[in-house]
Amino acid sequence: MKFKTLASVLLASTIFCAPAAFAADGEGPWQIRVRALVVSPDDSSTITPIGGDTDHSTQVVPELDISYFFNDNLSAELILGVTKHDGAAINTALGDVDLGSVWLLPPTVTLQYHFAPDTQFNPYIGAGVNYTIFFSEDLPNGSPLVSVDHDSSFGVALQAGVDIKMNPDSDWFWNLDVKKVWMNTDTTVDAGALGIVTADVNLDPWLIGVGIGKRF
Repeated sequence: MKFKTLASVLLASTIFCAPAAFAADGEGPWQIRVRALVVSPDDSSTITPIGGDTDHSTQVVPELDISYFFNDNLSAELILGVTKHDGAAINTALGDVDLGSVWLLPPTVTLQYHFAPDTQFNPYIGAGVNYTIFFSEDLPNGSPLVSVDHDSSFGVALQAGVDIKMNPDSDWFWNLDVKKVWMNTDTTVDAGALGIVTADVNLDPWLIGVGIGKRF
């Protein structure tokens, strides 16, 4: 419930504060970034009753984010993208088990503070909430498993990055961004004759992005 409450506060702040926001230097309040994003899960899991851990693949995907500036220093960012990961249960009592692939839709909202908005080199930090939707689980051909299901969940996100204007007067800029997202799911595996296996999976990925953006 605390994650849902925090998400509601962030979204409400965005809605009610938005009409008053314009940058003092005449720039518009909206900003868009497009990044190439490395998504690297940092797995830790509890698998019952067979023990072991989970391992999910690192992927490179496109990411889009949309920001609204309340003033020169404070903004809210909505981060959008989807990613597909291959998963496995490793070092279990049954050996290593291929869990196939799963798609993740993890929309994330962060509040950001920009340290030097009037300069060419503008670092920022952010914090917010994430809601991850797991879908289209797909087992490998010939798998002895019947199904794999993942529950959606809320989590916390922390962020740091920098915008670097292409020239001092440009609305276009380069961006480097790093996020840590605490992402958990309860996974249920129907192993057929072997019964039901459950896992408390912490994906907790690092997200490292490089891209371009525009203020308007």
